[in-house]
Amino acid sequence: MNKKFLSAAVTLALAAGISGTALAAEGSLADVPKDHWSYAAIDMLVQDGIIEGNPDGTFEGGRAMSRYEMAAIVARAVENSKDADLKTKGLVEMLKTEYDTELERLDARVDSIEKRLDNVMLSGFVRAKYDSDSLEDRPGNDNNKHFYMNLEGKMAVAPGWDAHFQSETRKGWTVNQSWREGDNGSDDQDGTFQRIWVEGKVGKVNVTTGTKWWGLGFQNVPFGHAADGISVDTDFTEGWNAKAFYLRPRQGDLVTMAKGSNITIAGLNVTGKLGHAVETSLTYAHNTESENAAGVSEQGMSNLWAVEGKAQVARNVELIGTYTRTNADSGNTSKEVRLNYKGTDLNDAGSFGIYGRYFSFGHHGDYSHDDEWGSLPGNAKGWVLGVKYVPYKNIEWETFYSQQKNHDDHGEFDRNLFRTQVDFHF
Repeated sequence: MNKKFLSAAVTLALAAGISGTALAAEGSLADVPKDHWSYAAIDMLVQDGIIEGNPDGTFEGGRAMSRYEMAAIVARAVENSKDADLKTKGLVEMLKTEYDTELERLDARVDSIEKRLDNVMLSGFVRAKYDSDSLEDRPGNDNNKHFYMNLEGKMAVAPGWDAHFQSETRKGWTVNQSWREGDNGSDDQDGTFQRIWVEGKVGKVNVTTGTKWWGLGFQNVPFGHAADGISVDTDFTEGWNAKAFYLRPRQGDLVTMAKGSNITIAGLNVTGKLGHAVETSLTYAHNTESENAAGVSEQGMSNLWAVEGKAQVARNVELIGTYTRTNADSGNTSKEVRLNYKGTDLNDAGSFGIYGRYFSFGHHGDYSHDDEWGSLPGNAKGWVLGVKYVPYKNIEWETFYSQQKNHDDHGEFDRNLFRTQVDFHF
């Protein structure tokens, strides 16, 4: 029972707040008489600094308490008296004996609470981000100065099965807030649950289904986007994994390919090791097509192939390359090469990483690669040079500069982008 004393002490607040209902239902609010010896004993422990009392040096000013409130106080005293003198320890032992039954009941309640809390795990980060973008005057390029929070939850359902959610909240520095009277409103992400999905295992097969952010390959070039869908994967031999997927993209205005949210994508991805320091990823996918009023495909493609390689080319140096190709008539390839030196560890203050990237994304070269908050648009090519640094544990600072040549309906134009952001992980 001793290992639960600290947890039981936490219930003191509950005892004070809901005594007479759930926690104290098994005894009256004043079933410890005011002249009971335990009040004086508690006051002595307050004066000895074992537990915290009121400014006048007493505990609760002599208010009559239930036996469950007393038990929670005793639990705290037990935890704090490990290094006390023999006289104090003897007094605490007397209190333990007096309230042994209530301590056992508190212990059982805390066990139940802890089991429920163990079923839920929260994680995420808060980000402060600033962009200096030569294209800020273009629609959609002025919203990347913002504060952002990503909150993810994982909830145990049954052995091997978990339910997940993701909530995104973004507040742009340059975007009006709709709660201010007379403004034009805001289209910021508002903190709803944008993603909900389930992950589990059937035998040796992993199953994922729901609405989530999906990434294919090492660099998410074949596909890196939010979608409704399902995937099943399994390790079919040592170091090799095969995955089948069926996806329908969401957020049609952000999908790289034309009318991307009107289609479904199905395919197979295989990843594995080719040697001690070399890995590969192979992807094939087929998509449905929708047609415009003239009977012309709005997607311009129906099949995609991708091959990727990742290699440790030297100590602390990693090289990653991706090549995708579709059956579109033009703009049918997407390429990205990335060179990493070292890397950050959120638990290691002072760790850092430097990277360089070259990319060339065709208009119909991929389904919808991860555009990383607009820094890697479709139908564009260019380079990125960046650095990541961990100044303190769980805090990561990233800064990069990119020069690009972008294309849209109006032709080709140059872009210069500087971004710096700080992530506070929890």
